Amino acid sequence: MDRITVIRKSLTAFVCGIFGLVPFLGFVPATFALLTRSHVRARYRGEGNPAATYLNLGAGLALLGLFISVVALAIPVVIYIYNF
Repeated sequence: MDRITVIRKSLTAFVCGIFGLVPFLGFVPATFALLTRSHVRARYRGEGNPAATYLNLGAGLALLGLFISVVALAIPVVIYIYNF
């Protein structure tokens, strides 16, 4: 994988991680960001990635977005169970 492709995919993961912060709608971009991160790290191993910060931030934002979606789904379920 050449350097330009690695930078482009790292920035794509970052942008998808930002969109992944939207509860429920961000599930697909967050998943794509995590898959892109694993793909870039597997294919570009051992060489310096100039956009590694964006790649890692994108994955972190994606994980945060998935966590927000799970919590946003769990709160109404728990409220429903305790009111039942």
